[in-house]
Amino acid sequence: MPEGTELAIKVENLTKVFRIPHEKHTTLKAAVLNVARKRSYTEFQALDEITFEVKKGEFFGIIGRNGCGKSTLLKIIAGIYVPTSGKVKIDGRISPFLELGVGFNPELTARENIFLGGSIHGLSRKSIEEKFDKIVEFSELQEFIDMKLKNYSSGMQVRLAFALAIHAHAEVLLMDEVLAVGDSNFQNKCLEEFNNYREQGKTVVLVTHDIGVVQRYCDRAMLLRNGKIVNIGKPEDVGNQYMLQNMSDEEQRILDEQTEGDEEGVSRKDVAITGVDFLDDKGQVRGVFSTGDDVTARIHYFTKKPIEKPVFGVAIHTQDGINIAGPNTRTSDFTIPEISGEGYIDFIIKKAPLFTGAFNLTVALFDWNLSIPYSYQEKRYIFRIKSADTNQYGVVKLETAWKV
Repeated sequence: MPEGTELAIKVENLTKVFRIPHEKHTTLKAAVLNVARKRSYTEFQALDEITFEVKKGEFFGIIGRNGCGKSTLLKIIAGIYVPTSGKVKIDGRISPFLELGVGFNPELTARENIFLGGSIHGLSRKSIEEKFDKIVEFSELQEFIDMKLKNYSSGMQVRLAFALAIHAHAEVLLMDEVLAVGDSNFQNKCLEEFNNYREQGKTVVLVTHDIGVVQRYCDRAMLLRNGKIVNIGKPEDVGNQYMLQNMSDEEQRILDEQTEGDEEGVSRKDVAITGVDFLDDKGQVRGVFSTGDDVTARIHYFTKKPIEKPVFGVAIHTQDGINIAGPNTRTSDFTIPEISGEGYIDFIIKKAPLFTGAFNLTVALFDWNLSIPYSYQEKRYIFRIKSADTNQYGVVKLETAWKV
């Protein structure tokens, strides 16, 4: 974002402490009998001196492990929670979609809930009536609009809630795990709508576990851990830091385990990327290629237990650390139903548009949501390119032309 851009959200020294009672009274009688007894509490600090800014028109991602404070932060921004200390300044009307079912009545029909939820978003009845058809059309729930919400699946509820939130036409859209439920077609539809928001100069704040979405769509990202900001910066850098953090946590968990645990689960000790071979277009192993050659990185893996819908990812860097590309099978729309045992997958750079140099390859294997790093090998493998053109400058060969 250009310097001097106006701010949509400014958070200063934000702290939130919850008081959790040691004793819980589940009946009115118990509460009355213990009314004079002094209750004891445990304090839990969900957020600790959080300070950051979101610019107008920015797509801002917030990631972190469960319990790090992401959802609490979003609820404070939305005005649902009151901070223990600190300030939040908002410039513009907010449209929040924070939890499944919030603002809806399960005993009412979807039609009735659109008017109920719309009023919560600050829309007048006339405004809701004008937007009603577009909301229903976007949700793709025309056939079920007069069905009670309690009979809706979680995916159908997400469609309705998201359609309502985006048609509130607020300046700031707050989204908490909106893509966690629902089919891939609707998820893509949501992401397209996010882009429409950005083109209109509106602001989107997205909390998610899906690192791929953050790295692909966000302008900046923030990583939270234990209620504190770890990093704010480029989505790729923040996402990679989060993945490495998860790996470190998983390593520690395995070291701390006294027993094998759930034998049905899959942990990093059960999975490994065992090596990478670089092949030419004839299938021969090579270490040096020419500019314009097909370069195949054959990634070998082993897993003791089946992994459903795994995601393989790579990153290509120059020797001095410049990131050239970082695709994965999910963003490339290449879905792998399952892997088990020993096998390999080929990543092919077609007609490699690279000039002379050595290039580092990072390889990784994740779950579908890119939240569980089964194996991550950073810049471990090297291939080289030798170009016949000795007058080249830069790293990548572009197809260019001159014209007058």
